[in-house]
Amino acid sequence: MNKAEEFIQSKLQQRAEKGILRMLSSKPLQIDFSSNDYLGFARSSELKINSAAKSAQITDYKNGATGSRLLNGNHAFTEETEQAIANFHQAESGLIFNSGYDANVGLISSLAQRGDTIISDELIHASLIDGARLSYANRYTFKHNDLNELEAKLKISKGNVYVLIESVYSMDGDLAPIMEISKLCKQYQANLIVDEAHALGIFGTHGSGIVQMLGLEQDIFARILTFGKALGSHGAIILGSKNLRSYLINFARSFVYTTAAPIHSIATIYSAYQMLIRMDYTKQIGSKISLYKSLLKDTAIPTIESTSAIQTVLYNNANDAKIAAQKLQSKALDVRAILSPTVSEGKERLRICLHLFNSDQEIEILVNELKDLNT
Repeated sequence: MNKAEEFIQSKLQQRAEKGILRMLSSKPLQIDFSSNDYLGFARSSELKINSAAKSAQITDYKNGATGSRLLNGNHAFTEETEQAIANFHQAESGLIFNSGYDANVGLISSLAQRGDTIISDELIHASLIDGARLSYANRYTFKHNDLNELEAKLKISKGNVYVLIESVYSMDGDLAPIMEISKLCKQYQANLIVDEAHALGIFGTHGSGIVQMLGLEQDIFARILTFGKALGSHGAIILGSKNLRSYLINFARSFVYTTAAPIHSIATIYSAYQMLIRMDYTKQIGSKISLYKSLLKDTAIPTIESTSAIQTVLYNNANDAKIAAQKLQSKALDVRAILSPTVSEGKERLRICLHLFNSDQEIEILVNELKDLNT
């Protein structure tokens, strides 16, 4: 075994000994409380039919894009979709990327230059962290949702300053104080970037997101909306000014140097937005969240306060979280344990996602099982 293989084996062994070795699983479970398919669009026959019909209207496309959008992979329909999404979110312009990861890495790594400053909430998504690492900017973090620490970092920042947050945090499910953060960014002339991956479809009129719910569209430098969660498809869009769109087309490496998404994928995204426009699902998903929280009220189960579709049950070690997940899965409840390093050691948890397709009875069964686990 050569040194590279020895290194690989030792790193895997370390994780196995800690009980945090990741493995793929394709085992289906009956009741989904795990996926990010909050509105059920990924399983929607209506969306499948609509996207197929939209694809059929576009006769001049290939099965694959065949190249990057700067070469021969661009299509007028993709640009029409980008502008339609921008209009829905009351933004000037938008640019579609192949995934949320690509969007965040491309945006942050291309924007922040040597001498600039990136300030990020300590719990931002790994893709935003990786984008910051790829830049040559000065980097600071601030304690989660801590306005005082954010302001302290703003005071010592230099160059163009970019503040990175999520509107809904993907592991805790809690919300950022965007209004207050926006005011601080204005005060210190910093540029606020908001990842709305887990807010789309859940908050705001017709699921437009928290930024629009708060009326802050004009105060946010850039928004990232991903399509692989509530929209049940794939990809992401960065919303901002026309200048930002043009800049990303020229400098975002994860856009420039990748094959474009095929048109049938764009048609699914377009059709999903049409479903959001036709019907506002926010009250329906809100009622599922309210039911879960009311059933859990007055219990001693350790949770993180959340009004989003992401709910948590905290454990102080990986083994307890894994055992709890296994017990729930034995009852056909698809609940997964989230372990370090995805979350900090000692903050392992069950991450519970609520969906429109979860019946009230299924939610009651889940809560009763959680109570049994924590007695």
